[in-house]
Amino acid sequence: MAEMTKFWYLENFNLFEGLKSESMDELNRISSMQNISKNQPVYFPNEPSNSIYFLKKGRVKLSRMSPGGKEMIIGLVNRGEVFGELAYLDEGERKDFATTMDEVLVCAINKDDFKQFVEQNPELNLRLTKLMGLKLRKYSERIEELVFKDAEQRVISFLLRLAGENGKKVGDEIFVKPFLKHQDIAELTACSRQTVNSVLTDLREKGVINFDRKKLIIHNSEELQKKL
Repeated sequence: MAEMTKFWYLENFNLFEGLKSESMDELNRISSMQNISKNQPVYFPNEPSNSIYFLKKGRVKLSRMSPGGKEMIIGLVNRGEVFGELAYLDEGERKDFATTMDEVLVCAINKDDFKQFVEQNPELNLRLTKLMGLKLRKYSERIEELVFKDAEQRVISFLLRLAGENGKKVGDEIFVKPFLKHQDIAELTACSRQTVNSVLTDLREKGVINFDRKKLIIHNSEELQKKL
């Protein structure tokens, strides 16, 4: 049953869509599936970069530590996404650390096994190139936001991006479940927690959004866009 479940999870990643059944059998053989509880490390910086991870359930945050010892979140990984993929490019040691934000389910594949698998399925090369290019573009957009937008605009940009990537449209509203802690949003937008709280509270009082610990509801995305 566990092997069938793992096969189903891998088969439903867009990266592997359309592969032959023989290839999926091989992918199933070389991968391992693991449940990890909330607030636990998946990997640490400076450890060997040996595996690539496919997130099937939950959320993972990727962080780096500043020279002053402050955690800086550089990205969020959501269900259906890949992380640790720099191992594929022969990254010697991890530069960041990955921590679970919920109970997660990950499929891990050794980078050498994965390289051999890609050689046997060359159509994956283009998909991987597009995947890495998309991630680089996202990082570039975040850097531009840090340079050119004020704190309120950075928080609003984050809300719109979160809604676009994880939201579910119901009528004219967008629901995002679960929401993030204000401290996590602060670290993602280079703001203070107090600033994040102030911006979110102001938007709620104006009827643009509503939120609690479990969800974010965007009542009027057009009004948010106008604030950028």
